[in-house]
Amino acid sequence: MIFDTHIHTAISPCSRLDVHELIEAAGRIGLDGICITDHESMAIGRYITEGRQPNGLTVIIGMEYETPEGDFLLFGPVEQVPSHLGAPELLNYTRNAGGVAIAAHPCRKERPVSESIFQKGLCPVIETHNGRNAMVENLKASRRQTHYGLIATAGSDAHTADELGTAVTRFSVPIYYRQDFVQALKQGQCQPAGSYFADTARSNLS
Repeated sequence: MIFDTHIHTAISPCSRLDVHELIEAAGRIGLDGICITDHESMAIGRYITEGRQPNGLTVIIGMEYETPEGDFLLFGPVEQVPSHLGAPELLNYTRNAGGVAIAAHPCRKERPVSESIFQKGLCPVIETHNGRNAMVENLKASRRQTHYGLIATAGSDAHTADELGTAVTRFSVPIYYRQDFVQALKQGQCQPAGSYFADTARSNLS
C-alpha cells in the first residue's frame, strides 16, 4: 500500500488544504492512504472519521510535534500528549503510550533533529524523503538512516493538493486503522517508494 505519511490541513496555520478536498485528491492520484499530521493537533478527527473512506482511501490521524531538538510525527494514542516537552520526554511518552514517532525532515537546514536523538536510540524511525526538502537535505537524512540502521519513511509535507504524492512510503502489509500503521512502522514493514509514483501523482493532478 502506498501512503503519503506527512500532510497538513487547514487545521495547521501554515496550510489551507481542505480535508475533503484532500481525501478526494489523494484517491484520484492513486494513493492507498494518507496521514494527516497537523501541527500540535489531532483536531481533524472532529471533521472526518479515521480509517477507510467511501473512495477506499485509508486516513490515519497523527500530529507533528515541535521540540527544541527537532520535529516529530506522532502516531498512536497520543491525543493527550503534554505540551512543550523536550524530544527525550516526548519520545518516551509516545513509546510508553504504545505509539510511534517519526523524526520529521531531520536534516532540514532550519530546525534539524539533533543527531544525539539517533545516537541514543530514542527514535528508530526517520523520514528520509520529504517533498519540501532540498535534495541535499534528503540525501543527508538517507545517510543518517543507513549509519544508525533506522526505519525509513517518506512524506510530501503537503500544504496544497498539488504537493500530494511528491514523497511516499510503500507498506508491505495492509493498513486500514491507526494501530495497523503503528505496528507496521514499529516492525519496519515499509520503505520509501521510488520517484516514479511521485512523478505520476503530480501529472495526474495537473
